[in-house]
Amino acid sequence: MTTQIFVNLPVKNLDRTVEFFTKLGYSFNPQFTDENATCMIVEENIFVMLLVEPYFRTFIDKDICDATRQTEVIVCLSAESRDKADDLVAKAVAGGGKATASKDYGFMYQTGFQDLDGHLWELAYMDPNAAPG
Repeated sequence: MTTQIFVNLPVKNLDRTVEFFTKLGYSFNPQFTDENATCMIVEENIFVMLLVEPYFRTFIDKDICDATRQTEVIVCLSAESRDKADDLVAKAVAGGGKATASKDYGFMYQTGFQDLDGHLWELAYMDPNAAPG
């Protein structure tokens, strides 16, 4: 069996969040979507479960982090190129997200954004020809 990853994130407004990520080019599995949650498809084996906060609370015994004030996690995805990474950030900003600082390490380029709930998304392009040693 292939290992899959499911990142679970709390959101304040599911409809607004789905609209935001749809504009970034992501799709959703209707089989795992209702008024409490949706399953965003990132790749064949990578999914993000976006759960409204009251429903998210049913899975935890701690407080939900206010991602606009504290960092809970950075979701990092690989990018095909610097241009693809920059394009996705531009779409996120156009949809109401906030760009984060880009960094160029020569062999690796990182850029990213905060989504509508403050979750951090990083995009990394690694140039295999420039990678160290």
